[in-house]
Amino acid sequence: MKLILDKGYAILQQNWRFKKLEVDLIASYQGLIVFVEVKSRSSADFGQPELFVTKKKQGFLVSAAHEYLVSNNIELECRFDIVSVLQNNNNTSVKHLEGAFYPSIK
Repeated sequence: MKLILDKGYAILQQNWRFKKLEVDLIASYQGLIVFVEVKSRSSADFGQPELFVTKKKQGFLVSAAHEYLVSNNIELECRFDIVSVLQNNNNTSVKHLEGAFYPSIK
């Protein structure tokens, strides 16, 4: 979360839940509402952590974001980011992927 704060984001919610849906971080930044999924792994053997935010998980995040915006009467643009944390041995690598995915309309 320090990375997000250092960039000037204001954290609105942490681990926000609605029914079975959850968003790790909800923040405001430059007039946007940003929904952040934090994904961590202890090894990159099977891929970088951000690759584990599947289409299904993205769909859940979009549904949760919609509910958050509607229930809080927020009419701002939103964005979906991923914070990828790779912790192995004594090293920690943190990446912030802004606009990591966009909602798909079915």
